[in-house]
Amino acid sequence: MRGKAGLVIGLAAGYVLGSRAGRERYEQIKEQAEKVWNLEPVQKQVAKVQDLGKSALMALPSALWNGAVKVTKAASTKGTPGQRLDAALDAGDDAKDEVADAAEKSAEAAEKAVKNLTEGARSAGSRSPGAAKRSGGGSSAGGK
Repeated sequence: MRGKAGLVIGLAAGYVLGSRAGRERYEQIKEQAEKVWNLEPVQKQVAKVQDLGKSALMALPSALWNGAVKVTKAASTKGTPGQRLDAALDAGDDAKDEVADAAEKSAEAAEKAVKNLTEGARSAGSRSPGAAKRSGGGSSAGGK
């Protein structure tokens, strides 16, 4: 119940603040966000993350495929059915570890890319033309 009350209060506050600011302010905020998004340093970081995502996506399927091949080879080796089962289980455990390692490396690389992206966006925002105006400490009360 407490969470619902907070949600309602948050929605009401957002509505009131949004209606006071009006459509014009929304368009100004949207325009500034698009300017920052289209800055060259931000787009460079976006490209880095996209490249990372593509390489990370390729790492997991290859690890899965290699694991499946190893399990299949182990299951088709010579020996008694019990020996083949043991070999397949051992290969499956090894493959599981390799897939887990690949997933962990992909996750770490994604976290690093996100960190680099946010740092790049922050530094690009501080170099944008409006940043000096925003950090100048001027009042924007608008005469109210």
